[in-house]
Amino acid sequence: MKRTILLAALFVAALFILLPGCGNPAIGTLQSITLTASNSDLYGEGGTAQLTATGNYSSTATKLLNVYVTFTVTPVGTTEEGGSLPATSATSPQTVSVSKTGLVTAVAPFVCTWHNEGTTTTPAWVVTGSYEVVATVNNITSNPVYMAVASAAGEPAPSADNGSCGPTPSAQ
Repeated sequence: MKRTILLAALFVAALFILLPGCGNPAIGTLQSITLTASNSDLYGEGGTAQLTATGNYSSTATKLLNVYVTFTVTPVGTTEEGGSLPATSATSPQTVSVSKTGLVTAVAPFVCTWHNEGTTTTPAWVVTGSYEVVATVNNITSNPVYMAVASAAGEPAPSADNGSCGPTPSAQ
């Protein structure tokens, strides 16, 4: 019986040491989270971007926190046509989904958050809306990262309705 209690106490102590921000003396306490993305635009069905959540600790140490954080996605702005961007969540992903490891993927229903302010020969793409992503752990929230969405990459004429929108990825 005493051995079981001792093992349980050691297990609980080990959990507290491994949790980010619990004050592990080796790295200190979590001060902030820096969120970055491999790219800021999602192109085409299944387009992806990888998020990286880095914990910044009081000892100046840093640690990758992707498996510890909760990612929250909020629509900001409008679609190309001026409509509302669909809300998205972990249980009901729309337009973008974020995996537990921070992989952002374009999913149905697809929308376009780009608008061509130029001409058919000289496009001038502007972003009308995006999805704001933040990472949170232990009540500490990261800086926001914004993801513009193009349901299909290409440079169509503004009057053409061929289902594509936004600049090609190489034009960035």
